[in-house]
Amino acid sequence: MKGIVFTEFLEMVEEMFGLETVDNIIEGANLKTGGIYTSVGTYDFVEMQELLSRLSKAKNIPINDLIYTYGLYFFKILLAHHPDIFDRYENPLLFIASVENHIHVEVRKIYPGAELPSFGILVQENNYLEIIYTSERAMYMFAKALMQKSFEYYNEDVKIDYDLLKADGTQVKFMISTENGAEKTD
Repeated sequence: MKGIVFTEFLEMVEEMFGLETVDNIIEGANLKTGGIYTSVGTYDFVEMQELLSRLSKAKNIPINDLIYTYGLYFFKILLAHHPDIFDRYENPLLFIASVENHIHVEVRKIYPGAELPSFGILVQENNYLEIIYTSERAMYMFAKALMQKSFEYYNEDVKIDYDLLKADGTQVKFMISTENGAEKTD
């Protein structure tokens, strides 16, 4: 996993819970890196799992809620580093539909060796998108948060539902609707 994911996660933890919490989750974890990350490095996802687990226990927040919150936070990082990315797409459904064949291609150019989830399109209509998220990391709530923020960026309402196709969250079907009456999700 790319270091920027670790460095920004620790920044979020510091902003939300303070530097003491960052120190506590790092010190209490068994991390090969000792919790020292650079944004351009590559690190074992097991370390992210350990950090998430320790933070979850320390703050009594479910891991998926933390992952979702981190996705919301990380959106601003993507926007800061790639402000023009949304200009290429007419609406958020087209943007999300392009993740696999365009966005991730560009990400791999910037971060060679990045291990990214895959997004397979099942149904694509004007107001509806159905995709399959697949990743051994099971960070589908991170993906959901990024989708949510994308719709906010375009100032459009959205309803995002999902079904776990595998109980461990490594394969998830997202149903994304912008039809009239779609409510914004949290």
